[in-house]
Amino acid sequence: MGSFSLFHWLIVLVPLSVGLILAFRKPAAGPNRFGDLPQAMGFGQAISSFFRKYVDFTGRASRSEFWFSTLFVVLVIAFYLIEPTGALGGIWSLAVFLPSIAMATRRLHDINRSGWFQLIALLIPIGTIVVLAWYCRAPAAADSRASVF
Repeated sequence: MGSFSLFHWLIVLVPLSVGLILAFRKPAAGPNRFGDLPQAMGFGQAISSFFRKYVDFTGRASRSEFWFSTLFVVLVIAFYLIEPTGALGGIWSLAVFLPSIAMATRRLHDINRSGWFQLIALLIPIGTIVVLAWYCRAPAAADSRASVF
């Protein structure tokens, strides 16, 4: 019960190293392979797009579309925290689960990365920070400088 064996270290270090290698690998060079540059959106347009593209994992999402949709989902969840039973909050969470994953996938497409990179947040502790940094990045077509993230 006292020592950390080699097997335990491998369980910790292998996912960590694989995740870091994937995180710091540069996206594909050249034009964005996921489509044209998306347009910036206002709050209402972003919410409409969020529900209109319910499970659309293709194309790109602008930063404004992603962050306004995320703000809307978080505000509604905060509103339902006031409810004592929590049943409506659970229903809301289930209702926005797939569109949130689809929106995050389209946001990663905007920086020329695959939507599967969302899984980095689940594999390693620092992965959440890396994925959040990617969500904040400028679009791949407009970003002319080389960067680690």
